[in-house]
Amino acid sequence: MISLKGLSKRYGDRFVVDDLSLELKPGTVTGFLGPNGAGKSTTMRLVLGLDHPTSGTALIGGRPYREIRNPLRTVGALLDARALHPGRSGYAHLAALASSNGIPRRRVAEVLETVGMAGAARKRAGTLSLGMSQRLGIAAALLGDPEVLMFDEPVNGLDPDGVRWVRGLMRSLAAEGRTVFVSSHLMSEMQLTADHLVVIGKGRLLMDAPLAEVIAGSSLTAVVVRTPHVRELAARLRAAGVEVARHAENELVATGAPIERVGDLAHEAGIRLHELRTREASLEQAYQELTADSVEYGAGKGQA
Repeated sequence: MISLKGLSKRYGDRFVVDDLSLELKPGTVTGFLGPNGAGKSTTMRLVLGLDHPTSGTALIGGRPYREIRNPLRTVGALLDARALHPGRSGYAHLAALASSNGIPRRRVAEVLETVGMAGAARKRAGTLSLGMSQRLGIAAALLGDPEVLMFDEPVNGLDPDGVRWVRGLMRSLAAEGRTVFVSSHLMSEMQLTADHLVVIGKGRLLMDAPLAEVIAGSSLTAVVVRTPHVRELAARLRAAGVEVARHAENELVATGAPIERVGDLAHEAGIRLHELRTREASLEQAYQELTADSVEYGAGKGQA
């Protein structure tokens, strides 16, 4: 488990991470979302002891990272796929990490096979593509068979097959009871991968909720109803405090109420329905609503 309590990091007069409190639980893929400059990478660096907080705490399994003996056995992380010696082979890089953390050498071959790099293990890191570097970084994170895993933009540079593989890996790691914390700007991929979402903007927490709850909370999530009595149903819904976004000859769209309530109100009024379904917003749409006031580095209108 990762626990943050009042975590803050200030550079000069600006808080990059501002009073962040949350708990990331085992058995869950938690997606970490936010605009550029929101503080995602800094938060991960604070958890891993690479930066020191201005205030607050970041704990892994109840302890700061610096107090964990042989940390790769407890937490594996990929923050920068290029952060390794370019002249060292992938195998040598992993072997050095294994030796420094008391991990058996046989584990190196196992993780290289897992990430599909067994055939490229002897290549110098500086000659690897970004996608292959990502795979090597994931191998390093898996090396100690840790209970906590953190990934910052792990699918950068991967082809579609690689992206699908990472998605399956994240899901399988969580299914084994591990805590999986992954940041990404790819909303469609997060919608397919994450169980839970943490969204931050300008260093502050905007949302900490299950994926389904985040999407359901979007104003673009609605209930679509087809009925020959559309005007009567629209009046009944409005009287009950349900907003009717629009209605056509045989269809209306209701927002602000779950599908069960819309169906019950129609039943109580004796209104026959031909169709009743939920039209979900995409995660991208829900995310844009959440972060609309937190984008610091957006393009100007009309700019390419």
